[in-house]
Amino acid sequence: ERYPETRLLRQVSGVGSLTALTFVLTLEDPQRFAQSRSVGAYLGLTPARHQSGETDRSGEISRRGDRLMRTYLFEAAASLLIRVRQDSALKTWGRALAKRMGFKHAAAAVARKLAVVMHAMWRSTPPFQAWPA
Repeated sequence: ERYPETRLLRQVSGVGSLTALTFVLTLEDPQRFAQSRSVGAYLGLTPARHQSGETDRSGEISRRGDRLMRTYLFEAAASLLIRVRQDSALKTWGRALAKRMGFKHAAAAVARKLAVVMHAMWRSTPPFQAWPA
C-alpha cells in the first residue's frame, strides 16, 4: 500500500509483488536513469566484454549490481518462460532464444528485458501490453 508503483509493475507477466517491490526499492527513483536499457547494466544483467588486441568476445553477465534483485528478475523470467500460460512477445522471444542458446542464457536475457520493460513502464506509466504494436 505504501508503494502504488508495484501495482503497475505486477501487470507484467511473471512479475509478482515481491519482485515489483524489490525493483522499486532498489532503483528508488525512475528518473535516475536517462534510458531504460541502462537499468540492465546497473543490475549486472548485461554481458561482460573481454577485449584484447584482435579478440572481442562477450562473456557471461557482469553481476555488478544488486544480487537479490538479479535473482528475483531471473526467477520472474524463468516463471514467464515455464509457468505463465498467456502468450506474449517476450515469452515467444525467450523461448526461441532458449532453443538456440539454452534455458539459463535465455532466462538471463529475458530478465534483462523484464528490467528494461518494468523501468519504462514505471517512468511513463503505460499499462503492460503482451503484444506491443
